[in-house]
Amino acid sequence: MMNHLSRLVREEEGQAMTEYGLLVGLISIAVIAVLALIGPELVKIFTTVKDELTNVN
Repeated sequence: MMNHLSRLVREEEGQAMTEYGLLVGLISIAVIAVLALIGPELVKIFTTVKDELTNVN
């Protein structure tokens, strides 16, 4: 009986790690998607800042 209970505890820990792995994967996909969408706008902003700093000198 104790062997069966200890095995259940170990299996739950594996499930929790799998769930955390899935969450990390989904969050990273969301971050990549957002960066892909706003990437061109960020390039424009940094280019404008670079050009303004270059023109100051």
